[in-house]
Amino acid sequence: MAEVITMPRLSDTMTEGKVAKWHKQVGEKVKEGDILAEIETDKAVQDFESEVEGTLLYIGVEEGGAAAVDSVLAIIGNEGEDISALKGGNVPAAGASEEKKSEKESTTQDNTASAEPTTGEVPAGVDIITMPRLSDTMTEGKVAKWHKNVGDTVKEGDILAEIETDKAVQDFESEVDGVLLKQGVEEGGAASVDSILAIIGPAGTDVSAIGSKAPAQATEKPTEQKSETKKEEAVPAQAVNTSSSDRVAISPLAKKMAEDKGVDIHDIQGSGENGRIVKKDIENYQPSQKSSAAPVQAASAAAQVAVNFVQGEDTETQNSQVRNVIAKRLSESKFSAPHYYLMVEINMDKAIEARKEINSLPDTKISFNDMIIKATAVALRKHPQVNSSWAGDKIIHRGNINVGVAVAIPDGLVVPVLKNTDQMNYTQISAAVKDMASRAKTKALKANEMEGSTFSISNLGMFGIETFTSIINQPNSAILSVGAIIEKPIVKNGQIVVGNIMKLSLACDHRVVDGATGAQFLQTLKTYLENPLTLLL
Repeated sequence: MAEVITMPRLSDTMTEGKVAKWHKQVGEKVKEGDILAEIETDKAVQDFESEVEGTLLYIGVEEGGAAAVDSVLAIIGNEGEDISALKGGNVPAAGASEEKKSEKESTTQDNTASAEPTTGEVPAGVDIITMPRLSDTMTEGKVAKWHKNVGDTVKEGDILAEIETDKAVQDFESEVDGVLLKQGVEEGGAASVDSILAIIGPAGTDVSAIGSKAPAQATEKPTEQKSETKKEEAVPAQAVNTSSSDRVAISPLAKKMAEDKGVDIHDIQGSGENGRIVKKDIENYQPSQKSSAAPVQAASAAAQVAVNFVQGEDTETQNSQVRNVIAKRLSESKFSAPHYYLMVEINMDKAIEARKEINSLPDTKISFNDMIIKATAVALRKHPQVNSSWAGDKIIHRGNINVGVAVAIPDGLVVPVLKNTDQMNYTQISAAVKDMASRAKTKALKANEMEGSTFSISNLGMFGIETFTSIINQPNSAILSVGAIIEKPIVKNGQIVVGNIMKLSLACDHRVVDGATGAQFLQTLKTYLENPLTLLL
């Protein structure tokens, strides 16, 4: 008799799990003790072993998908056994019936992305590929580019398409072999998570009855908007292709480690057989410290895509996923968190001298932005309340100091995160920021490289902006706005002299950071920047 395997609760705080990798595929024999899958919880990735023997008849959560605890993870039984009743009654949030479809919108974010959103019977040998959930906050994806067309042969591991999420553009690989019979979302179109992305099966199979209720936004775009969108997406897509579409020989463990660390595997030279990247290559990898093509400060505030001006003619630009999410998140932050602002002037004379001395060392090149990031991280150690988050009925005091650095990209803004910033030196900060800023402009950042920030910094000083205020990057409780270093008269020892002044503005969430707390944090930061040697104490 078939056994339903549910998503296990692997930690006390776990409410849902994500399948990082399947070790068994449908049709394979499973023995008691065999590792079925790797489950990613809110704390770690753990191997999940089978407690029963039989044949894997059904996978309830696709690789990379998430599902609530106790929902159907897999079904194991005798080969050929009828499990339709078990699937229909237990698969979370997505049966094929009209009643369940009507409930899907409200349950998608809490349930698995493995259901079959079809309206017809699936022919034998046909696999339905759904829009994957590529980040925790993703609700829909946009097809930036198709790498396979209808009628093309697809092999397991081939890149089907480039999917633009709310955070990045990622390659999406096929997990099955066959012929691409249908594209559920046109290039440039968007669709919600779990909806039909593609159908793969034997050549000549009729799949016209499947997916008749494909998402409207993927099919109802006017012709003019389609051509505009494709034209605008062409440059980013090509940029991503050059860096991320080539196949790389890498072991599964090394690939998982690289994803966890946010390492671009294309930058690593493998030491295994035939150049294969293995575990030790990831452990020994250090980010390149060579300068990127553009200075980091310029990369940190790249201008928005230029729009051609035509007298008397209105034009439109289709919003990207990044732009839509930015609008949503910033609105939520501004209207939900009570912002207030504190400003302070910093005398940067000693910081300028310190930077000159540091940059005089061989193979060393740091920016003022790097110095500000380091000083901010150390100041957060002394003021942990500023490194906290509002959680409704409680305040979460973060155990790590992860500074997010706002980077402007052509269609919006992203915030790459430097994990454990307070433990990094100037050189490490400089290399990491340059690397992430350059990859941000080509949408080559991994989703986990933009998650987990506890504090954010936005710098517009390179544009000559003396002072400005920013909107808090939730769930942070504060964001630091950095202005330009300006020469101006100051009073020093009773004399008027020329000083190098920089203005900082701190936006705080008053629910978490009181005015006095924010002021004390700024005073500590001022001390570190005006006396750089104090960072060594």
